[in-house]
Amino acid sequence: MNIRRRISVAVAGASVLGLLALSACSTSDAAGSDDKVKVTANFYPMEFLAAQIGGRHVEVSDLTKPGMEPHDLELTPKQTAQLGESDAIVYLKGLQPAVDEAVEQSGVENVAEAGSLTTLEEHGTEVDSHGHEGEGAHEDEHGHEEEGGKDPHIWLDPVKYAEVAKGVNKTLAKADPDHKADYQKNTDTLVKKLEALDADFKNGLRNRDSDVFISTHAAFGYLAERYGLTQEAISGLDPESETSANRVKELHSLAEKHHVSTVFFETIANPATAKALAGDLRLKTDVLDPIEGITAKSRGKDYFGVMRANLAALQKALGSK
Repeated sequence: MNIRRRISVAVAGASVLGLLALSACSTSDAAGSDDKVKVTANFYPMEFLAAQIGGRHVEVSDLTKPGMEPHDLELTPKQTAQLGESDAIVYLKGLQPAVDEAVEQSGVENVAEAGSLTTLEEHGTEVDSHGHEGEGAHEDEHGHEEEGGKDPHIWLDPVKYAEVAKGVNKTLAKADPDHKADYQKNTDTLVKKLEALDADFKNGLRNRDSDVFISTHAAFGYLAERYGLTQEAISGLDPESETSANRVKELHSLAEKHHVSTVFFETIANPATAKALAGDLRLKTDVLDPIEGITAKSRGKDYFGVMRANLAALQKALGSK
């Protein structure tokens, strides 16, 4: 750990005893803060895990500021230096190339890379829980090219997120073995909450009129697979990727065929295309949040609050009973 301690020098004389007492109090407070494990996360879902598991023993810094699209992150020299001074790093590889490179060069020993703690899958603009998945950039049966690749959005599946949490627990315990028991207790509590969330989604989406939903970008593939849904995304895994005219045309047909009622947009990504599509089809719009950051516009104060808001939005759109 990078723990900095001050050594007070005793000075003789009754006239300075009061100043020394005040100095001692100040030094004690500073040391208490410096004793915390310094954890750097690359964006909100990783920050949330580190804070929930680390509790009062950690000081977590997020490289992606609230309201910023994580894919757009460019590291400053200060942030790069911050990574190197960390006691532990919790991050998801493949989302931000600049972070991936900086982590490799940081020399930090205690690193939890979320993608290595669960299983990543290939997803394209369509993910069908009944067996059809978009795999990389290829042509589907309609002759349209789908944009895909290794899907990083594992935190939107509570089961996978719990698997990552267990790995983060081990990393923090290695960085700070004195508080291993506390990290384990916090992890157990978090996993139970994620199991309850998983049960809420299973029960809440069990009886529904439709399986198909349209999202702004392909962030909800794991969620769709977990709960027997079909995600049809306007754009690919990157929310900034351009949407082809063929894809828009295809979504027109899919919406009519599957009686889609709602086109979902996001709180951070540009909603223009989603709203235009909904307008053309005379469909409703609603928010389905990929939880890449929490802002004042988020429908919840944290991961669990937004996930339950997502569940309510899906229930309404899919006609859940």
